[in-house]
Amino acid sequence: MEVTFREFNPFDLWIWLEFETTPSPMEQQYVEEVFNSWFYLGKLGAFNAENLQVQDTGIEISYMDYDTDNANSIMMAPMHNMAEFQYEETWGRCWIDLGTSDLIGLDILINALNQLNKEYVTIKSLIIGGENEDWPVENKRDAMFAES
Repeated sequence: MEVTFREFNPFDLWIWLEFETTPSPMEQQYVEEVFNSWFYLGKLGAFNAENLQVQDTGIEISYMDYDTDNANSIMMAPMHNMAEFQYEETWGRCWIDLGTSDLIGLDILINALNQLNKEYVTIKSLIIGGENEDWPVENKRDAMFAES
């Protein structure tokens, strides 16, 4: 799976997937579950790089002291909105407003899609940001709320 970054606006972000073939309904379900799960975690503020206490501690976390006061005192970093996933032939796309979530969320999405590509759905490319010449966005607001 090739990963490409284009013009990036965290409050108005299109994420594009190009599949090897037109995805079956089951493959679409796998993709949508990855995106929905990722969004729900983001909506809850899970991608907040200011509070990575376990990661920052290192490999030895036995009996680690977790600073709940610190976790509760930092500013929230939730995602704001996500449109329904759309498909057109071998392409899929989703509009996201990342809100104030940190970019670690994109790494987590890329990791999940990379594993999905290896095991369930062949994804040729993942494009983060910009627009797609093969599937232009006439009006982003209309596309965001279009029925799939």
